[in-house]
Amino acid sequence: MNAKLLSAVGTFAVAALLAGPAAAEKTKIDFWFGNSGDIAKRVQEQCDRFNASQSDYEVVCTSQGSYDASLQNTIAAFRAGQQPTIAQVSDAGTLDIMLSGAYYPANKLMTDMGYTVDWKDYFSGIASYYATSKGEMYSFPFNSSTALLYWNKDAFAKIGKDHAPATWEEAAADFKALKAAGYACPLGFNISRDEVWQLEEQFNAIHGEPIATKRNGFDGLDAELTFNKGKWVQFVKDLKGWYDNGEAVIKSKETGQTFIEAFANGDCQVILTSVGDHGNIGRTAKEGMNWDVAMLPVYEGTARKSSFVGGASLWVLSGKSEPEYKAAAAFFDFIAKPEEALTWSTVTGYIPVRNSGFKYLNEQGFYDKAPYKGRELAIASLTASPAEDPAPHGIRLGGLLQIRQEVSNGLQAIFIKNEDVQASLDTAADRGNQILRKFEQTYAGKTLP
Repeated sequence: MNAKLLSAVGTFAVAALLAGPAAAEKTKIDFWFGNSGDIAKRVQEQCDRFNASQSDYEVVCTSQGSYDASLQNTIAAFRAGQQPTIAQVSDAGTLDIMLSGAYYPANKLMTDMGYTVDWKDYFSGIASYYATSKGEMYSFPFNSSTALLYWNKDAFAKIGKDHAPATWEEAAADFKALKAAGYACPLGFNISRDEVWQLEEQFNAIHGEPIATKRNGFDGLDAELTFNKGKWVQFVKDLKGWYDNGEAVIKSKETGQTFIEAFANGDCQVILTSVGDHGNIGRTAKEGMNWDVAMLPVYEGTARKSSFVGGASLWVLSGKSEPEYKAAAAFFDFIAKPEEALTWSTVTGYIPVRNSGFKYLNEQGFYDKAPYKGRELAIASLTASPAEDPAPHGIRLGGLLQIRQEVSNGLQAIFIKNEDVQASLDTAADRGNQILRKFEQTYAGKTLP
């Protein structure tokens, strides 16, 4: 072998040696999520922070455009053997994936991968929504929220008020006064499927009224809807009255402006929406606008109960390799850190899901700062009743997204077609029960975990 060849071979060998461990490929995993818009950017930023924090793993985060799409695309991909390692599933899809069996339970994953997790550190109202009847966590709560009332303090000052309404009776008087003061949209709201959770589900939660029998479905697949029989019927009648009087206005993409945009622009003076919108409203509110948040009102004489958690959790799917599961566990460990909870809450408005994260935010003076003040009310709302309260801390109904659509259809009939409130809600409940019976038949013989 001549000198030139020996030299070339030696150079290649040295280069290969140097490129060994240092150039080892990272384990890549896919994370599919349903958020879009501003929140999608924040999720991507979190993924980037994780990837930059270590050199062993890379999480590739891809928005599916909506919660619906995230769940449906994940199901389709799983059937094709091309599922992501991590999938975000909304609160409404919890039972669907829980009964599918197509996942690696979160509690088992973390133990198997060598992590110690204090599952009791999660806020009870959040944990119980996603946990099994035995308290086992099959998924990781991720973007958690609950609904709050957002109000324009300047507008209320003009009607002589320095506080948000605590009851719906007080709110009714405020809407009337705001209308008389020249405000065209005292209350902005939407009746689409995606807003039903705050108009109907949150209302029933804080009033301690069932949405369905069997503890909102937690005690069996044979639950039946009951939202058409309680105080919510009166609320819909009141809301329709405010709407007819011009004291409440439907705002949506179809009308050219969402109710969140209408509030941020100062066009509507009160809205009900997720604490997760707090950050976006803070960034987009018109200059000089003075606004705040409060817990949702209740009717007079009501002993307030805990509101329900909204948002989504992260599920690890079965059929992946051990290195991929190690990467998923590392990602979960990263996003659970109190420091990451602070960053996440800062840029989104979502609440920390653990007591330790909430404590850390308080220690950093997070809630004392103007842009974030008020977000702690979401925690107060989620923990308004004790953890041992026998009332369900959520909803466990199959086909919940479809049921929400039926509720929306009922509201459309009431507000757009001017049909009878009780009859429309009865029809919505009947159609929703048909969805429940079909789901029950699909999983006949299965018991809830």
